[in-house]
This record gives sequence, structure tokens and C-alpha cells, in this order.
Amino acid sequence: MRAPKKKTASKQAARKAAARKTDTPALLARVNDQVTLDVYDNGKVGAFFDGYGVDIGHVSVGAVPRARELSQGLPLGSFSPARKDVDRQIEGLVRHLARSGLLEYRLTAPRGRELAAIEPQMADYWPQIAKLGNADTIVLSRFALLRRRGSELVLESPRSPALFRIVDPALAASIAMLVTPRRIGALRKERNFAGLSLLGLLVACDILFKVGAGDEGQRAREGDDNLVMWDFHDLLFHARSTEGRQAAPLGSRYPFVGSIAPPPAVRESWPGTPIDLQPFAAPADTALSSYSALLQARHSVRDFDQAKPITLAELARLLDLTARVKSKWSSPLDFGEGPVGPVLDYTSRPYPSAGSEYELELYLTVRQCEGLSSGVYHYDADRHALVPIAAQAQDIEAQLEAAAFAMNAAGLPQILLTIAARFDRIAWKYSAIAYSLILKDVGVLLQTLSLAVTEMGLGGCAIGTGNIELFARMTGLPFHVEGAVGQFAFGRGAAEEQLI
Repeated sequence: MRAPKKKTASKQAARKAAARKTDTPALLARVNDQVTLDVYDNGKVGAFFDGYGVDIGHVSVGAVPRARELSQGLPLGSFSPARKDVDRQIEGLVRHLARSGLLEYRLTAPRGRELAAIEPQMADYWPQIAKLGNADTIVLSRFALLRRRGSELVLESPRSPALFRIVDPALAASIAMLVTPRRIGALRKERNFAGLSLLGLLVACDILFKVGAGDEGQRAREGDDNLVMWDFHDLLFHARSTEGRQAAPLGSRYPFVGSIAPPPAVRESWPGTPIDLQPFAAPADTALSSYSALLQARHSVRDFDQAKPITLAELARLLDLTARVKSKWSSPLDFGEGPVGPVLDYTSRPYPSAGSEYELELYLTVRQCEGLSSGVYHYDADRHALVPIAAQAQDIEAQLEAAAFAMNAAGLPQILLTIAARFDRIAWKYSAIAYSLILKDVGVLLQTLSLAVTEMGLGGCAIGTGNIELFARMTGLPFHVEGAVGQFAFGRGAAEEQLI
């Protein structure tokens, strides 16, 4: 009588396994809602969005039917990992669309109900699902942010290469419960269990992370020592106000044209009786001091003399005037009642810095400089020396081209100076205001550089955008350890330009 029972139990286990398999959510690749994808019979692929058409490329005639499925959703498992040539073509097309910001990934329930959509924030993002077992304990990252975007609910993190649009509100509640560590085995018993696929995607994106048994997921447990010193709002602002780790529109796009009138260049006067300062102004024929004359002469130069590049001697002089270490000293940590901590090192340089921390480092991407080979260099402000850094030629070209585009310049700059910040240097001392202090320091350094190039008869232009992932790839430094926070293009100016 026991053998039939074993057979019945075996059948029941098989049925449960089959049910679990059919209940597994599907991950689909699909062009986003703002894009129309046209795949022609001859294999040509085009995308249309915002009134523009973009040539995406070609696929073979045999791949056309599957390429067309990207308009409605094509399961990733149907072509990745690639087993046939058609699979490789489709994977290449999907990656191209993703790099162009035209594609997202959707997690759907077995009956087609959408659970979440994944919007890549980095060009090379490809969905990965971390393996999770019942014994694993997970918790929400302290950098995770669940917020409203229009009529949508999105889950993101400055550490994550993707943003998650939560379609099912019940999933949001389930994820919110992970503010405290929870075992997977216990979570699976919950009515609104988010599912292993979604949790695995979130772990792979650093929005969730694993902790040990009894671990409360405290700050020191997430990431390296450099990450520990970042406040949530600082890292979020760093990642979301630059290129490289976010896909939102960036730059001078005039987003409120037609909805809000442009603000005036000069503020409307406050009510009250003004005190006229004109009588105290210097007479028109008064000679300007050298400093006043320098301020009057300063302007942005975006185009450079390609036939007469800046020289190494001029570059050395510029760095000496603006960034070289002038003095060094040490002092114990003291709040006014005697030493209470370690001995701290300080420097003095030509520009002011919050707390004399001088967290800014200078990296030079050199295209043209008489006496210096093209390439990437770090400026050692203590030794007053340039140290070469091995960077890929295509990355150097991409950085220079991006700078020229940002300046709306006709040609590439002779030298592009990237200002990077050693975040730990300033975050070790300051709470809540560390990143804002970095940006203030960048501002005064940019003004110092602008005045120095004017004094030397050169030209320069501050740049408002930069790609932090490209800089990280060129230097090998993680974006949260020593990241780009400003750029300044300079060289020998081609001609006088409009004052701005």
C-alpha cells in the first residue's frame, strides 16, 4: 500500500513544480511608450519619437518578425543567452535601443498583468537577477528612494543602474516592509509577496542588499568605507545632476516654454525708497586697478587657435597660479578644549576651500599642448607635476567631443580640465553639507581659473555638464570615491567673443 502513496506524492510534487514554473513572471524587452519602432520587410530598423526619426540599423530578414515583437514585448529568455545568429542580432538590437534610451524592460505576471517596468539609467545596463534562497536575509538600501513621478510610482537609487516603475501598488507596500531585514522564507508566506524575480532584480541593482543573520543592515554594512561617508541626499544629487548614471533629459532644453513666462534678467525692485549709490562711483576717467581691469576683461572663450596651441610652460604657469600647494601643516582635532582626536593634515592653495580641506583634484585631458603629449594627466599639486594616466583613446575623444557640444563650440578644446572631488576628504568632517561645500569650492576654483587665463592672455570656458561614468572609466575610480564635479576647457583663444 505504501508504493501508490509514494507515486501519488511524486505526482503532487510534479504538479506543484509545474505550477511554480507557470507562475514565474516573465521579463520582457520593449520600446518605451514614447517610441514607435518600425521594422521594414528588408530588415531596416527605425525609431520615431518627439517628432524625430532615428536610423537604428539592420537585421536579417529572418530576424524581422522577432524584432517587431519589441513593440509589444519580447521575452529576454527567448534570445539571451544567444544560441543562434538570429538571437545575437536581436540582442544587439536590444542593447542598441537601450543605449539610446529608447527601451525598457517589463516584468509581467503569467497572465500578462504588468508588475513593474525597468528603465535603464546607464547605457550598458542589462537585467540580472540575483539568486535568493529561503535562508537569505535582505533589507532596503539606505540610498533607495520611493517617490511619485507624475502619476507613477518609481523606486530608484543613485547606486542603481536602473529605475523601477512600480505598477502594482501592492508591491510597493511589500518593498516598504524591507526597511527592516527580512528572511526570504518569511517573505514568501506574505500575501503580497513581491516575488523572487523582482527581489533578485532589486538586489542586483543595489536597491536591496543581503545581510547576515541578526544583522540590522546598518550604515557601515552597505558598501565600502567611501560609501559609508556619503549622506543620502548628497549621493542622489551627485548622480542625478550629471550625465552617466541617469537617463532624464539634461541641459538647456527650456522645459517650461509655453507654460511659464521666462523670468526677467533683472529682478523687480523691492518697494521702499532706494538709496542711490551713483554719487559714490569712481569718476569715468579713473584708472582701473589691475584686479578691476582683470574682472572687466574676463569672458568665456569657446573656440581655440588650432594652429598655435598652449605651451607646456604656459600650462605650468597656469597651474602654479591657481592650484599648486603653497604650504602644509598639521593640527590635532580640537573643539576648543584641547586635542580630542587624531592629528589632521592641511594645505594652503591659491583659491579658498571649505575648512582648508582642499578636496578637489585636477585631471587634464590634453589634445594640443606644445611640449606635452596628448593624453590624460593628474596634476600632483604638492610636487607641481603631471602624472600620466592610461586612458582609452575612444574615451578621450568622447570626453572632448562632449565638452565641445556642451559649449556649442566649433572645435575641440586644446585642454579639458576635469575637477574631481575626494568625497571622503570633506565628508569625514562635515555632515549634511559636504556636497554643497564641494560645489562652492568648484565655483571659486572656476573663477580663479577664469581670471588666471585672462591674465595670461589665454581663453577658457566653464562647462555645466559632465559624464561621471565616462570619467570613472577613464581613471578606474568608482564614481562615489573620486568623481567628476566640474569641467573647464582652455587654451589659446581663436578670437574675442561675446562677454557673458
